[in-house]
Amino acid sequence: MNDIPDRPRTRRGVFARPDFRRLWLGETVSELGNSITVVALPLIAVVVLDADSTAVGLIAAAVWLPWLLVGLPVGAWVDRMRKRPLMIACDLVSAVALTSVPLTAWAGALTLQQLVLVALVCGTATVCFNTAYHSYIRIVLDGRDLLEGNAKLQGSKAATQVAGPGAAGLLAQAVGAVSGLMADAVTFLVSAFCLKRIDVAEPAPAHDEERVPLRQQIAEGVRFLGRDRYLRWMVTWGAVLNMALMGSQAVQVVFLVRTLGLNSAMVGLLLTGSSVGGIVGALLTTRITRRIGTGRGLLLLQVVTAPFALLMPLTSAGPGLLLFAGGSFALGVGVAVANVVVGSFRQTYCPPRMLGRVVATSMMLNHSTMPLGSLLGGVLGDAVGHRPTLWIMAGVIAPCWLVLALSPMRHVRDLPLSYESEQVHQQLKGEKSAT
Repeated sequence: MNDIPDRPRTRRGVFARPDFRRLWLGETVSELGNSITVVALPLIAVVVLDADSTAVGLIAAAVWLPWLLVGLPVGAWVDRMRKRPLMIACDLVSAVALTSVPLTAWAGALTLQQLVLVALVCGTATVCFNTAYHSYIRIVLDGRDLLEGNAKLQGSKAATQVAGPGAAGLLAQAVGAVSGLMADAVTFLVSAFCLKRIDVAEPAPAHDEERVPLRQQIAEGVRFLGRDRYLRWMVTWGAVLNMALMGSQAVQVVFLVRTLGLNSAMVGLLLTGSSVGGIVGALLTTRITRRIGTGRGLLLLQVVTAPFALLMPLTSAGPGLLLFAGGSFALGVGVAVANVVVGSFRQTYCPPRMLGRVVATSMMLNHSTMPLGSLLGGVLGDAVGHRPTLWIMAGVIAPCWLVLALSPMRHVRDLPLSYESEQVHQQLKGEKSAT
């Protein structure tokens, strides 16, 4: 909990709070920039530098590699400092890095190495930004509003992922993929401006935390996650799913361009399918979790949506493109619900002083498989073909929900509200069993 007092509920919900509106706008614009980057950099590699699948996979891996390299120390570092200045700095760094691409391209000096470096810089900024953001939202919203606030943020994130790939494709078609990155850089400047205008007072980090060695803080966060009976299963499931999703995404652009012969605009349009599903999933999350519970709702949605991944390798030109769109849409619904439920659960469940470390450890483990998936997808795409690679990855995604089914989640309607309440519940359960 934070020190923001309860306010009467209104039709506007969390949007009635000016500071949340600013946080939401800043995060939304920043995510718009990220979603443009994810499509624009591979398009530049393919269209401008004539890169192959392995090179595209390398760029995708570079975006996520910082989670593996610096994810753990960033979590402990964020717990020691104020969050908003760090988030603003991350936006500014991303803007500068992205601006360097069109400048060097116009000078005729753009290389694949620079694209990989820009992906690494932006990926590192994203690690710091997202870790701080997950802790900062508890300063802006109280615990009662976290689920609603996360649903709003996840919905807008999904909306930007609809607009982002489409915008990247249309910009590439209209002014060139390289020039489109200038618009991407502007989005990060707008995000920094919105964050700067948030008025809520951010408490100073505890001085006793600063005296604890960084390595000890990191180890504490890792132990907490590894011993918790809910978090460790969620992280395992997320790591496996993310690896397969990134392996699939690593060949999707090349598959759509070279196997099906689609232009940049159509590629961007098809890649919005998962984001449209993300919007629907975010809108449905609150309603679903209220009716059937957070734990049961999360598990059920994964059982229903994951098998739709098997539609995507069946994609063909013409009406067959609907199979790709339908598979992406269903996966987007499932991922959005999971992001809202798991994110809100971590924010309320974890002790506040450890939230940065637990978030960073969870996301590091979840994201550490993304570079592996991207590289694996790219290499398999060149070795066995793009369509067979999509089949391999879909074969992992479809049954992935079984990991969650093995967790205690299958026995509960709602996930626990806090770590302390869960410990009391387990203690009482043990005493009752003993008697």
